[in-house]
Amino acid sequence: MQAMPSLNTMKTVMAQLTVRNISDDVVRALRLRAAKHGRSAEAEHRVILAEALQAGEAVDFWTRADGLRARSRRQRSDSGELQRQMRDER
Repeated sequence: MQAMPSLNTMKTVMAQLTVRNISDDVVRALRLRAAKHGRSAEAEHRVILAEALQAGEAVDFWTRADGLRARSRRQRSDSGELQRQMRDER
């Protein structure tokens, strides 16, 4: 029987990505965004890439609309009531 390798000898191999020819403005914006989120620039880059490339998780129009509606200010007036008032004022 062959012995199982210990967890100490098993290593996870992660790919590396090098991006060249990035403008200073983009680098500055990435650093500011990372600082705003309390992450290192490298961690922020990973988050941005992961969010942009979520395979099979494309958000359709209605899902996006529901999200915008949930974040927007609620309508405090009844549009039907407003239309009746405008009609009656004529």
